[in-house]
Amino acid sequence: MENELHLSQHISKRFNQELEEVRNQVLKMGGLVEQQVSNGLIALLEADQALALEVVETDAKVNAMEVEIDETCTEILARRQPAASDLRLMVSIIKTITDLERIGDEAEKLGKNALKISPEQSGAKQFVELRHLGDSVKKMLNRSLNAYARMNVEEALDIIQSDRLIDEEFDNLSRLLILKMMEDPREIKNALRISWCARALERIGDHSKNICEYIVYLVKGKDVRHTSLDDVRKSLLTEQ
Repeated sequence: MENELHLSQHISKRFNQELEEVRNQVLKMGGLVEQQVSNGLIALLEADQALALEVVETDAKVNAMEVEIDETCTEILARRQPAASDLRLMVSIIKTITDLERIGDEAEKLGKNALKISPEQSGAKQFVELRHLGDSVKKMLNRSLNAYARMNVEEALDIIQSDRLIDEEFDNLSRLLILKMMEDPREIKNALRISWCARALERIGDHSKNICEYIVYLVKGKDVRHTSLDDVRKSLLTEQ
């Protein structure tokens, strides 16, 4: 972990344990959400209705974990009244679990649409494009969670930059689906559902990007939202 955090230098060993435990809870929630996204994509692409139902049902577990971690953070804030990097840790955790819960919601949408999309569509070109988008998003989410576990700022900045590629893939797939609907009006219903799934994946990419922004905030104390990466990198370099 970066030197700026100093999370293991408190007078109270119990406080150290509390901070580490809540971080581990976040990573556990992240692992559950990551599996939910992966299963949602498999259920969608392979028309696996049983797995789709499992994805939908898993959302309740994700929601419960968000509530549990949020309550833990509230208790720590009330009892310990943390300052500096400890306070940033609490703020970043609360923000991170909100994004993880929303990723779970987007994964749930994949599961719900997997129950409705015609299995005969699985070999269509738009499904090939959807698979590629899904693989890119899964990789981005995995990298974000790994960067969070290691508090790796450089990796976080690279992931933030990669979100543009996700947006481009989403735009390309959207254009393909519009053409599909224009060519064959009978496919409008399925094409719209695929479009909703693509949007869900794009949103997962956005939430993964948010998590990386919290990493920079936690480690460096800088809010990089709505800031160009060039400006962020220059700002960080001047501190070294």
